[in-house]
Amino acid sequence: MNSPTLNAASATTTAPSRRVTDAPTRVFHWLFALCFTGAYLTAESEHWRLVHVTLGYTLAGLLAFRIVWGLVGPRQARLGLLLRKLSGLKPWLASARAGQFNGRQAQNLGMALAVLALMVAVVPLTLSGYATYNEWGGDLVGEVLAEAHELFANGMLALVLGHIGLIALLSLLRRTNAARPMLTGRIPGAGPDLAKRNHGVVAALVIAVVVGFWVWQWQDSPQGGAAAAGAPVSVGSVVELLRRSGDGD
Repeated sequence: MNSPTLNAASATTTAPSRRVTDAPTRVFHWLFALCFTGAYLTAESEHWRLVHVTLGYTLAGLLAFRIVWGLVGPRQARLGLLLRKLSGLKPWLASARAGQFNGRQAQNLGMALAVLALMVAVVPLTLSGYATYNEWGGDLVGEVLAEAHELFANGMLALVLGHIGLIALLSLLRRTNAARPMLTGRIPGAGPDLAKRNHGVVAALVIAVVVGFWVWQWQDSPQGGAAAAGAPVSVGSVVELLRRSGDGD
């Protein structure tokens, strides 16, 4: 005779779920978050300058990938889907003014606006950082660019914190983990997968390109001779190599 405990465990392990986010989108999300966090934390240190610059370049590259993936990738990753969600903003505002407040639509619009704002904010952030790093325009212009870069960085930090706060709020209101789609790619419930394929090969390629770029950046630095001499380079050693390269700045 089956015990209630075994039946409950079996029901838990076989609970239906649907895939709603593919692997490349999830990899983009977490690499994007990692790079911004690392770049922000290393912004004020000359010792970590190469790490800061490398992560800034990586942010720009990740944004370029997301735009391409949003144009040629699967339907649920398309940027057009994001824009269609935002097209409901004007009708929602009209309904809200008329006293008909749709809370769930407000939540969805808030998430879509946050995602779009974060992607757009990377453009002036990385451009001002590139111009500052390469000392465009002399001392006076350079100071203005540096101040602008710091302003954009703080603005993006505010967007990130707002995004995290909105996810926490949605988790409370909907009594579910709103971050789950970016963690596992799936949500509980029966029904067809919205993301028909996981595209794990594309995700692995994105990771490989990012790590390869980090290694190349270190080899191009004043401390890059060890790799050229044949020292083994692993994913775990890339961060340490970039840290050591800061000593040459």
